[in-house]
Amino acid sequence: MLHVLRSPRFTLPVVAVAMFGFASLAVAGNKTAKVKDAWGNEVEVQGYDDGKNEGSQWFVHDPERPQPPLADKKDIKPNLNAPPPKGAIVIFDGKSMNAKAKWKVENGYAEVQGGGLTTYESFGSAHFHIEWAAPKEVKGNGQGRGNSGIIIMGKYEIQVLDNYKNATYPDGMAGSVYGQNPPKFNASVPPGEWNSYDITFLAPKFKDGKLVRPASVTVIWNGVNVQASYELVGVVSHRKPTKYVPHAEKLPLHIQDHGNPVRFRNIWVTPLEE
Repeated sequence: MLHVLRSPRFTLPVVAVAMFGFASLAVAGNKTAKVKDAWGNEVEVQGYDDGKNEGSQWFVHDPERPQPPLADKKDIKPNLNAPPPKGAIVIFDGKSMNAKAKWKVENGYAEVQGGGLTTYESFGSAHFHIEWAAPKEVKGNGQGRGNSGIIIMGKYEIQVLDNYKNATYPDGMAGSVYGQNPPKFNASVPPGEWNSYDITFLAPKFKDGKLVRPASVTVIWNGVNVQASYELVGVVSHRKPTKYVPHAEKLPLHIQDHGNPVRFRNIWVTPLEE
């Protein structure tokens, strides 16, 4: 049976920008580079040269930044159908959605449509398990192919993108901390196949409006560690350098609608005690 989940559009300003602008689909880049992709093919990548994050030698979305190498095939082992542990909060179990969304639900998955997904509950430091699949029918390239994003606290994004034989600027590919840090490896599976993300996120801490501890994240993509306790330099930003903005200790998880029918299933969150 086909179910359509409907809710009002989420309008928190930061998240609303995330839904429509962080990985621009329609605006061409202002810098291009010919590079070798992870498969050894020479390709042209569009990107930008508007500015650099503090401490980085690369522009945000720099197309000349080296493409991550392919993960060893024997190491790519998606953690699929992982059962939620005791204490986990289930966001989507294949049938019901514990979140605001208009997504189509059928055959155990939810397909992006009509806006993003925003959880009813708020989270700080937590472990997130998410399974996703880019469309089997390949359309577009670069940022226009299987684009979505896991936006933790509505402010810190782990990119979702079909990067199977599809190069893009490295800090905007799947497994990246969007606009900040590329994944260590490209652990893509072919379009239509299921990927797994296991994300351990430590929330930033603020005191008197000042940052006292940056956020950090570890991302296991299809069994491959592609972000190892990476310290974020700010909130998600497209093209421009980022910085931190003080915010609440707990905020909802948001999954982005970027106009591509990406599918998700088995979404659960385990809050972490620090």
